[in-house]
Amino acid sequence: MTTIRIRKAEGTWTVRSGGAVLGESSNALELTEGDMDPVIYFPREDIAMAFLDRTSKTAQCQHKGEASYFSIANKSSVTENAAWSYEAPAEAAAEIKGCLAFVLSDSVKVEQV
Repeated sequence: MTTIRIRKAEGTWTVRSGGAVLGESSNALELTEGDMDPVIYFPREDIAMAFLDRTSKTAQCQHKGEASYFSIANKSSVTENAAWSYEAPAEAAAEIKGCLAFVLSDSVKVEQV
């Protein structure tokens, strides 16, 4: 059985795309699942949602539920399905409801500042 642990991420975290800061939060959450790398989830109120567009992509996780995806649109590019959110997560992941996590890439960076 995979164990999910969610705790407050220490310090302040930022997410950037295309050189722009999409969000900064001192209320981010760190989710660890089994032996996978930790994932930082940002409260939606700390993200510039005007840059995110919901896509039709969804994904199912047996431990967290169904994820909805968002693309990031900025002046220079669109990064498809670059963020995800659990709108109605399973009980084990209830704390991340509505928070956003980001697919790390050359154009999307999540960093502790």
